[in-house]
Amino acid sequence: MNFELTNEQAMIREMVHDFAQNTIRPRAIEIDRDAVFPRDTFREMGELGLLGIPFPERYGGSGGDTVSYAIAVEEVGRACGSTGLSFAATVSLGASPLYYFGTEEQKNTFLKPMAEGKALGSFGLTEPNAGSDARGTTTTAAEDGDDYIINGEKCFITNASFADTIIVTAITGKTNDNKNIISAIIVPSDTDGLKITSNYDKMGVRGSDTAEIVLDNVRVPKANLLGDPKKGFSQFMYTLDGGRISIAALGLGIAQASLDQGLNYATERNQFGKSISNFQAIQFKLADMAMEVELARNMVYKAAWLKDQDKPFSKEAAFAKLYATETAVRAANQAIQIHGGYGYMREYEVERYLRDAKLLEIGEGTSEIQRMVIARQLGC
Repeated sequence: MNFELTNEQAMIREMVHDFAQNTIRPRAIEIDRDAVFPRDTFREMGELGLLGIPFPERYGGSGGDTVSYAIAVEEVGRACGSTGLSFAATVSLGASPLYYFGTEEQKNTFLKPMAEGKALGSFGLTEPNAGSDARGTTTTAAEDGDDYIINGEKCFITNASFADTIIVTAITGKTNDNKNIISAIIVPSDTDGLKITSNYDKMGVRGSDTAEIVLDNVRVPKANLLGDPKKGFSQFMYTLDGGRISIAALGLGIAQASLDQGLNYATERNQFGKSISNFQAIQFKLADMAMEVELARNMVYKAAWLKDQDKPFSKEAAFAKLYATETAVRAANQAIQIHGGYGYMREYEVERYLRDAKLLEIGEGTSEIQRMVIARQLGC
């Protein structure tokens, strides 16, 4: 086994790290405080090619692999969890389904602008009564000549207010045994009848747009159907497997940031006449944080590598998502404890890490769902 990054992967890490630390991080406190989506930052990320890392050049991408993309998400998340979440969502959920299942026309029309950084995407799956139970979707898409008429409601949808295209899941029919057929349909955000509102007052990742979508007789052509109409559920399950790698990478980035801040503070803070990094209680916290961060990194990169090799990766993606996000929460909590009272203050950032990390144990499948996925992969 070779654990070294390729030259290209190492260059991407260096480039994204420098951009994230110099451009994204200085605004992270402001973005969180004001709950403002950094559209200008995403334009710069697009110009750097970050939004197209895992897509071929013929579709406007950079021709990179999943490992490179995971590294980029990690570095962006290390600087700002809000920006990292929106980055992961637009690539893994907004653009990737188009690449995996789209026709050539759909890829050129909808994917290419996203990969080139000229547009953002979103994925409308969650509904008020269909969260962990994705099969509980009630949004419908009825055939009307050459069109679909879509009616329904989606909630907690990342990037929707700023997306040019939203991929929406909807019931398009029934199977022979009367089960719902759930399909994925591409809906341009300026389509009549589509209403997007963003009124959520969130605990964390406050600078990442989270919106509610109401579809009231939204008419789109049947040509906007994404992939096989009868395999919509399996298609978005595959999409979510890939998305879990990116959320795991985001958790890894936040965990690394917590370790960075905790270590820096411990070496600078003096109590009882010496640096608190000399106290075993603090050393053990930092040692545990460093160990868990490295284990999470190995799991994230392994899942990404398996995906790049076209090998089964569902179980490993669940491993990575579960472990890395729970590591992020633990690391942020320990960083606050190391900072003491200062850790409770916004300017020291670690309190934001904890608020941001908590969402990652919920979105893209809760920790409980990840354990169910793993158990099923084990044959339970």
